[in-house]
Amino acid sequence: MSEKIGEAFQQETKHTRGHLVRGWMDWSAMPETYKRYERAPQIALDPPDTQGGMPLWSALQKRHSVRDFSGPPITGTELSQLLWAMQGITRISESFAFRTAPSAGALYPIETYVVAHRVQGLAPGLYHYAVDTHTLEQLRTADLRDQSARAAMGQRMCATADVLFVWTAVFGRSAWKYGQRAYRYVYLDAGHIAENLALAAVSLGLGSCQIAALYDDEVNQLLGVDGQAESVLYMSVVGRPGS
Repeated sequence: MSEKIGEAFQQETKHTRGHLVRGWMDWSAMPETYKRYERAPQIALDPPDTQGGMPLWSALQKRHSVRDFSGPPITGTELSQLLWAMQGITRISESFAFRTAPSAGALYPIETYVVAHRVQGLAPGLYHYAVDTHTLEQLRTADLRDQSARAAMGQRMCATADVLFVWTAVFGRSAWKYGQRAYRYVYLDAGHIAENLALAAVSLGLGSCQIAALYDDEVNQLLGVDGQAESVLYMSVVGRPGS
């Protein structure tokens, strides 16, 4: 691997006047908007509360990274609220279902996985968030605390937090329109989602810490994704702040 691959990527994916980096926009080959685990058990989530809550400016002021957690586990209602804050559908217009976080071209290439350690009413294990139905798809039940921490370069907060959220990109969903420049956009999309989570956690009295230090292939293996068409980008832990 070239030591300057990052620099090369930045240069090769620049827009210049008269030349835009883009895909082919073959409508017959447009990727599906939603990923499905058709055979997975479906777990309903509480409807999100979209009214009231902590004022935005207060949430911004109080947001900070939390790595130590204690107290009772988060509730199913809190988990539902966090998931909706990240990527919940806010309105539908023609063929677009817009979400709480922006996405380049409204293509939404980011998928959310939930590694539950301590959530009331939810068995420990791995879940996928089905955005359009606001449900969880249960992929497997297991104690994944140690595996989560190892995949995150030994960061124990990934084992001691109540829940670990993992964001992947389905690259083709964005590359279909934007070509190689899509690889810039997926990281921006993941960042928007992570900030929504961080602010929502504060408003619920929870703490979060965002994580980019990880062993990509080990996280992909934990999720069961191939690491090419779909691969991990970013993660975050959430739990009740320790005293």
